[in-house]
Amino acid sequence: MTNEIRPGEIMFDTEGKRIHIHGGSIIALGHLYYWYGEDKSLSTPATGRWHSGVRAYSSPDLTTWTDLGSILPAEPDDSESPLHPAAMMDRPHIVRHPATGAFVCWLKVMHKDGKQRSWVYQADRFEGPYRLVRPGFEPLGMSAGDFDIVVDPETGRGYYYFERVHSELICADLTEDLTDVTGTYSTHFPHPHPPLVREAPAYFRHEGRHYLVTSGTSWYFPNRSEIAVADDYHGPWKVIGDPHKNDPTGTSFHSQISSVLSLGNGRHLALADRWLPDMPDEMIYRSWQATEAQFTGGQPDPDIDAIVQEGAPDTSVARHVWLELRFEDGQPVIEWQDAWRP
Repeated sequence: MTNEIRPGEIMFDTEGKRIHIHGGSIIALGHLYYWYGEDKSLSTPATGRWHSGVRAYSSPDLTTWTDLGSILPAEPDDSESPLHPAAMMDRPHIVRHPATGAFVCWLKVMHKDGKQRSWVYQADRFEGPYRLVRPGFEPLGMSAGDFDIVVDPETGRGYYYFERVHSELICADLTEDLTDVTGTYSTHFPHPHPPLVREAPAYFRHEGRHYLVTSGTSWYFPNRSEIAVADDYHGPWKVIGDPHKNDPTGTSFHSQISSVLSLGNGRHLALADRWLPDMPDEMIYRSWQATEAQFTGGQPDPDIDAIVQEGAPDTSVARHVWLELRFEDGQPVIEWQDAWRP
């Protein structure tokens, strides 16, 4: 354990055990931070396990983490459940209802029919137990990919940012109970195909303005992040560009941002996953060209295609890249630091 954040190094809990959660977020409650995400401890190609449920940790300082166990445990006996270990469940997001105090958890699940659907759970306590309140559905009739959930601290209104798969980004208004969409939505960042399409939206506010961090779509291969700014949840959004100031590789320091936590005093923490910690830069660069070729009829790359065809990589070895997101001359900047204190 250390009272510093060391990006790219293996993170351990207060018992000295490796932390495996990914695609995660942090919610602050009282005097503690709660970090939660996909439990990838057993997610190797040999096991065939996509996840082991949603796991959580608590910390008073963002550096020492106590394991709380599974808050949405895996359901190995129900093959139709999104919590079955083989189900392709990603990126849980939990918000607290400002009026009722209920905790609402949204999950994204990639189903066998090729559709990506949302599942919604609810609990009276952050630690659970969570009960299913809205089974798998396509919000607005759309296949919904990576997403973020936002609740306005003043109005209590909820917003659901999600990738309309291989197309554009959607901002949809949520119902009062935060468990469904109302039908009101806006569209943003349209692109013809991956890797240009934006995914993994991570929302945060700074000095009253709205910001969205997004990633390109290139499987587990890292790519360049992009930040956009707006004066309203529904935009219009102005693209600022890549905030990773001193990254010569253009890979967001070999990672993909999953969420941004505001720390106060104009400071923010960008949480990212390094899914392929041992992948050489040369292969990453080739992956972008291979993804482009897949959708444009270009020349395929047999080496990259072979990696993708094998399915999900060994995500049990994925690491965390947590870096400070600060503002410099009004522009968001993420610089590499070997070690830092939040």
